[in-house]
This record gives sequence, C-alpha cells and structure tokens, in this order.
Amino acid sequence: MALISTHDKTFELQEGETLLEGLERTGHEVEYQCRSGYCGSCRVKILDGRVSYDDFPLAFVAPGEILPCCCRVNEDIKVDCRGRVSEPDLFDVGLFDEQE
Repeated sequence: MALISTHDKTFELQEGETLLEGLERTGHEVEYQCRSGYCGSCRVKILDGRVSYDDFPLAFVAPGEILPCCCRVNEDIKVDCRGRVSEPDLFDVGLFDEQE
C-alpha cells in the first residue's frame, strides 16, 4: 500500500481504506460532509505525488488539490494536513482545582 506523509506523520493506507479514512484513523484534522466527492469539504493540497479518481468528483478541485474522500492513491504522496489539536475539556474534573 501507499505511504502517506503529512506535516505530522507518515503512515500506510490499509487495504480498502480511503485517504480520508486513513487521515481520520491517524488523528488528522480533515473536514468532511458527503464522503463521496459532491461537496468538496474534505479538499486538501497535495504537496508531492499524484492520485486518480474512478469517477471525477462533482465538487470543484483546483490544480494542486485533491478530495481524500474519493481519490485513489496509487503511489506515495504528501498532503498538507496536520494532526488534531486536543484542547482541555472544560468540564474535566481537576481542570480548575487550586494550585498549591
């Protein structure tokens, strides 16, 4: 399978997994809605390598951009994507405990 590189990680796509699913599995922040190439919400920049599409998506895709929900990754690629930033839960016990 293809190696996917982002700003934070390098990982291998699993058999039958879309790029969007792989990015989610590895903790990356990717917006999405339809998961089928109609809306374009998951659009990311591709920095190196190429992808293909079984059916070209209906959403607008500019040069240098891909839709990870429906593209086919046949070679190693690098995409402009970062890991999710975890923020503290405001209701977490101990978050506002007094410091000694």
